[in-house]
Amino acid sequence: MVALERAWNETDSTLDGDSVGLKAVTEADAEVKAEAEALDAYSQIVSSVAERLIPSVASLRVTRTVGGWGSAVGAGSAVAFTPDGFLVTSAHVVAGTDRGTAVFVDAAEREFRVVGRDPLSDLAVVRVDGSVEAATLGDAARLRVGQLVVAIGNPLAGTVTAGVVSALGRSLAARDGRTSRLVENVIQTDASLNPGNSGGALADSAGRVVGINTAVAGIGLGLAVPIDRVTQRILASLTHDGRVRRAFLGVVGGTRPLPPRLANELGRARALEVVQLLDGSPAARAGVRPGDLILDLDGHPVEGVGDLQRLLDDTLVGRHIGLRLARNGATVDLGLTPVELADD
Repeated sequence: MVALERAWNETDSTLDGDSVGLKAVTEADAEVKAEAEALDAYSQIVSSVAERLIPSVASLRVTRTVGGWGSAVGAGSAVAFTPDGFLVTSAHVVAGTDRGTAVFVDAAEREFRVVGRDPLSDLAVVRVDGSVEAATLGDAARLRVGQLVVAIGNPLAGTVTAGVVSALGRSLAARDGRTSRLVENVIQTDASLNPGNSGGALADSAGRVVGINTAVAGIGLGLAVPIDRVTQRILASLTHDGRVRRAFLGVVGGTRPLPPRLANELGRARALEVVQLLDGSPAARAGVRPGDLILDLDGHPVEGVGDLQRLLDDTLVGRHIGLRLARNGATVDLGLTPVELADD
């Protein structure tokens, strides 16, 4: 009887071990299945975004004069954003030319003309004759680091890549003649950019265009100019006026921490220090001095270069506005009238 009970206990112990092993196998299978389902969902999202956007993306071919001695052929991409033929691309893609050829995924070639370009935002608008399938523009302000994005450009070569938003709030230096400017809130992504992708779409998982691919930031990293309220206004100006009007003060500066007393009083930590004034500029005529800290412009707080650039739009050109400064520990109120930033 004792021997029989011992044998039964040993059998029962063996069964318990087998059940633990079966449980471990079941959990591993569940993990593999979950990973497969996640990968399948990822693929479905990328495929659906590509299917939705590729008809709205065109490959651009341009020919530009180089040094007055000959011509060079360039390539890029563009994204249709209105059904009547307006496409957005990168300004550097159509630099030095006013027309070219747009090729859509159906291989149909259409001549385009440059409506307007803004090198200081690296955006341009071109137009083709006839109707196009317009993409839906999103809002880059809603993006989050780690969010899935899809880069689409040069549809004839089938360049569709996917990745995540790896950084937000980057800055990109842009120049137009002697004038330079920082493009703010640039999107950094690890969705690889291929040759000819500049001017193409960076889209979210719903297929909304949240950026225009502009540059390679390093191995496996790309940058895109965001589609947000600021760039929507730029596109509207380029579409209707062929140019972007900006106000000009004539100051060169950088962000600087405020003295503790002033920071506590204002409830913010930074201001824009005036490093240099351009001779005869509105700021110089108004009495602004090097070393002044710009606190507010037209009643809006200024904490850095980006704030000042956003405020200096066409609504301030020719309008008398207030400027509040910090100078030698005290606040100073001045008035000035911005002029239009001249094209070089």
